[in-house]
Amino acid sequence: MDLLRNGDLLRHTWATFQATLVGFVLSMTIGIAVAAGLWWSGFAYKVLDPFLVVANALPKIAFVPIFYIWLGSEYSVYGMAVAIAVFVTIMVVYDGFQSIDPNKIKLARILGASRAQVLAMVVLPGSVPTLIAALKMNIGLALVGVIVGEFQSASSGLGFLIVNGSQVFKLNIVMTAITVLAALSGLMYLVIARLEAATARRYG
Repeated sequence: MDLLRNGDLLRHTWATFQATLVGFVLSMTIGIAVAAGLWWSGFAYKVLDPFLVVANALPKIAFVPIFYIWLGSEYSVYGMAVAIAVFVTIMVVYDGFQSIDPNKIKLARILGASRAQVLAMVVLPGSVPTLIAALKMNIGLALVGVIVGEFQSASSGLGFLIVNGSQVFKLNIVMTAITVLAALSGLMYLVIARLEAATARRYG
């Protein structure tokens, strides 16, 4: 209640939500763009696939000092959110692109569609369920990345509040931040679930 009255709780919650939203949008945008590029070029997929697998397997917390030096204390949080979410997004979305019925692609090519038109009119619409699944997964991963970044370098956010409370042995602050974090995570997941329900009838 003290945190709520003095505005600190809302300020830290907004900082975490804002960073999560930015990381989420960046991860999805980069992930879909790279997956489309890999679908477009089989050679690029063969070259980059081992690197993507290795990058996804790396413990992302190792990137924190690098992002801190490159991006500074504020933007390193966004970097961590993207680093944790983007590689999984690329692989999931690419697998969705590859699962499109090849007969639909052949039909589109026979009718004169270019490769770009096939991507825009066949592959992307046919991958909507996969994209929704990537959204549901990505929102949680982006939030994890933000919290990890806030643990290490941020001066605001729920992650910072948890670390700060633990350092001064105020577990009430820690538990409050964790509770708000759980509620925030649930609300963001609920929004994606509503979006999934809205598109299920059309693309299911």
